[in-house]
Amino acid sequence: METKHIQSPDSSIDGGNLDCGSGLLLLIRRHIDPLALGQTLEILSTDSTVEVDLPAWCRMTGNDLVSLEKREGGQNSYLVRKGAPVERSVKAAPVEAAPVIEQAPVEAQPIRPLSVMGMGSWPRPSWMLRAMHDRMAGRMPEDEFQATADDAVSQAVDAQLRAGVDVLTDGEQRRDSYASFVGGILENCQLIPLTDLLPYVSDPQKFEKELRALDIPAHEVRHPAVFGRIARNQPLALHELKYVQSISDNTVKIALPGPLPANAHDVDGVFV
Repeated sequence: METKHIQSPDSSIDGGNLDCGSGLLLLIRRHIDPLALGQTLEILSTDSTVEVDLPAWCRMTGNDLVSLEKREGGQNSYLVRKGAPVERSVKAAPVEAAPVIEQAPVEAQPIRPLSVMGMGSWPRPSWMLRAMHDRMAGRMPEDEFQATADDAVSQAVDAQLRAGVDVLTDGEQRRDSYASFVGGILENCQLIPLTDLLPYVSDPQKFEKELRALDIPAHEVRHPAVFGRIARNQPLALHELKYVQSISDNTVKIALPGPLPANAHDVDGVFV
């Protein structure tokens, strides 16, 4: 594919001499995720292996390599359309950083000895799973997702109350996994599909075989990747706590992931 681009890109990045395994895919993911379906990203690169690896990445992730323009000096320009080919949409507005939120500490409530409480997440209804996938793919607005999650949390809390649980949890209904939900909240941390990790593993063929064996498409399973200094400008789980407190007077437990040494097997929760 050696044609001139027939359309102007909606966004452009310069990958320099990075190959797909040394950071280019992370750079692409960071810039293609904010685009709407059907919008295009131009990728400039001087690395020769990208010409082979980028088309494979596009096939695995459901994106479309529209055209390749070869330029003087060994630089290639790749035009990638996000998602399946669709009618071009209005250019996405830049996302502004959330303001820093200051909050008063929450006083911990006493817990009776031998209190009954849940451990781990509750099963999610099928409609909640669909909402999580739609939100991650940009098909569901945030307010609609949170309203759907409120319904799922209410069901989980109601089941705990009927069972006589003393310390309630929200069932982690809003989280795609116990740890990776943090990746969508922290600054310079982003959730990327498992397919983007292929160039970084020691045995790509074995990893690709494992991806095909998953019970859901690998591009729908996301893993946190760090792009710079991590910072927090909003609470991690305050909204989870506040909603459960709004529907019950019981003590609430909110689980938070923490540093996990190689020999650790569990992480303590936080009780409030």
